[in-house]
Amino acid sequence: MKKEIGRFERMYPNPAVLVSCSDGIRDNIITIAWAGTVCSNPPMISVSIRPSRYSHELIIASKEFVINIPESKLIAACEHCGTISGRECDKFKENKLSRQTGSFLKTPMIKECPISIECSVKKIINLGSHDMFIGEVLAVHADESIIYSDGDIDYEKIDMLSHLMGYYFKNKIIK
Repeated sequence: MKKEIGRFERMYPNPAVLVSCSDGIRDNIITIAWAGTVCSNPPMISVSIRPSRYSHELIIASKEFVINIPESKLIAACEHCGTISGRECDKFKENKLSRQTGSFLKTPMIKECPISIECSVKKIINLGSHDMFIGEVLAVHADESIIYSDGDIDYEKIDMLSHLMGYYFKNKIIK
């Protein structure tokens, strides 16, 4: 028998991503667990961010962001980038992460993440506590070591992370 336990957003562990953003002057990184695919044609991904966050301000200014998919070896950076404001520090420097130039945006990708997805903001929806930024995918960048011969990504070669209620989970692919 099921028991009602309340009203909240505990659907399932969500992917933990590092979103890089910039206003052209300062770069920042925010850890987001509220990211997901919203459309396939054109390809679009959303990230939801509280308006009080510094990254929100930067994305509003630039209308762009990069979703960087970290591996479990970057869990300390994920924790730091999700708990410290970029107004107070340079998260690239403090986490020893390297900026990498993408194909379309001024916002840097994170070199240490095996996948980076350049997105241009198409719509911003105020949902209440968070604003949802819907970004059109301009380019997907992946380390050569994780690309299949057909050009797609071999996710079995990535030690991906999920996040729920303050906990990180390692994702495993089951066939």
